[in-house]
Amino acid sequence: MSMNTSERPTTAAAPAWYELALCAQTGPGFFFPEPGSSLRDAKRLCGACEGRAACLEYALTNDERFGVWGGLSESERLALRPRD
Repeated sequence: MSMNTSERPTTAAAPAWYELALCAQTGPGFFFPEPGSSLRDAKRLCGACEGRAACLEYALTNDERFGVWGGLSESERLALRPRD
């Protein structure tokens, strides 16, 4: 499944974990802030979300490069990727 990196999945294209996700109740700007903006609030919301682990797995599997996914920023997810 391919998604626009500037928004969360739509209901029709959403993976199963998204129905329980707290981000589904929040606008995409919260998880895709302007460069230099704080990610603290998005990460805090992710920390309370039941779908956090599945969200992170989704982001890593689908190479999501932008925004907060599974409680991690772009650079934090990049650090998890295996190096060749």
